[in-house]
Amino acid sequence: MSDWRRLLEDPGWRRLLAAARRSLERNGGRLDGTVSLQSPNDDERIVIIGITGTHRSAESTRLSVRLADVDDQLRAVHGVGLHDLLTASAPLRSRAAEAKREAVARDALLDLASTGRYAAAGWYAQWLDGLRRDGTLTRVVRAGLPFGDVVRVLDALPAPDEPIPVFADRVLDDTKALSEGPLRGLVLRALAAWQQVPVPSGGEPERALWESVGLVPDDLASQVLVLNLPAGGGLLGRWLTEAAAAGEPMRVTLHQLRRFPLTVTAGEIFVCENPAVLRAASAALGAQSPPLICTEGVPSTAVHTLLRAAGGAVIRWRNDLDWTGVRLTAAALDRYPTAVPWRMNATDYTPAAGSGPALIGVPADTGWDPMLSDAMHQAGRAVMEERLIAPLLDDLREAGRRQQTVGGAPGPVSAAG
Repeated sequence: MSDWRRLLEDPGWRRLLAAARRSLERNGGRLDGTVSLQSPNDDERIVIIGITGTHRSAESTRLSVRLADVDDQLRAVHGVGLHDLLTASAPLRSRAAEAKREAVARDALLDLASTGRYAAAGWYAQWLDGLRRDGTLTRVVRAGLPFGDVVRVLDALPAPDEPIPVFADRVLDDTKALSEGPLRGLVLRALAAWQQVPVPSGGEPERALWESVGLVPDDLASQVLVLNLPAGGGLLGRWLTEAAAAGEPMRVTLHQLRRFPLTVTAGEIFVCENPAVLRAASAALGAQSPPLICTEGVPSTAVHTLLRAAGGAVIRWRNDLDWTGVRLTAAALDRYPTAVPWRMNATDYTPAAGSGPALIGVPADTGWDPMLSDAMHQAGRAVMEERLIAPLLDDLREAGRRQQTVGGAPGPVSAAG
């Protein structure tokens, strides 16, 4: 290696030349700029003194030098210019040209996304704007990620309660395409915008997000908590019927529901969000409680599969009285023609809203009771189901008595509109 090439690794020159490279790549190779070194060591200080001909104190925390002076010094002492020295190890990049190419590529991705099925949806625009603002689109361009695959996945959703590998194979011809990696992350970020929830980092929130659009990560992990739900149709139906006779809560997996199809024989089913409500019903009412299903948050595919087996049963649905809860209730009312809200109105909310946690997230409409969303805006507080356990148990007790009456048919539950 010639003497001047050794400067690239020289302790006194290495950082200075790296700073010079960055400057030249930014400004198109012009020598009219200045570079600086923060916290220079003695070797660097001596080099800069030699270039500038000016003494620099060992106490200096920042030293600057003109690129033209660096070039002059290199030519005088080593017989090589700054450009030639730097390009001996690697070509100088044109940051401006790269930025222009990346901008064109980002625009191409946005144009591609604009053809998507949900391009007119507010959440879709929010998702794309977030990718653009935080630099994710630029990283997608630089990494050469198949952004079109993300659009294809979103266009194919919601899915028909399909295992993720099966869906990925059907849409992307790769069973593992959504199992890990940046594509999975981009899709999850889009789904979070779609469902108006934070982007999950794994575990139960991620499962719930996948299942909210009909994708099943694991048919054993997808479960539904049940109390007193009699059913027919084989082994699982017998288990549920026997558990109902004993007033014993039971967990049912999606795997079981698929392996042992059943028919729910109840004419009225109550749905809550929090296990504490179901636990209280089990303790207080036992076998006298009407059928009760707990979603434990965002309804799983197992929840929806079980409810589909209920045919025309009246479904009395409720969630926490927060923005996510009312959004989930609205989705359930849209999904099930026989569903009605259960204590999801302003009359139930207002008396309990004085000291609840602050409402967070994106506000949602409550079409079944517009006064509810107005009251929530005004109070700014969430009412968790646990605060309503007493009146919820009263409703269940009344419904249980009614269902015990021979020929009793599902009807309105007091104060449960």
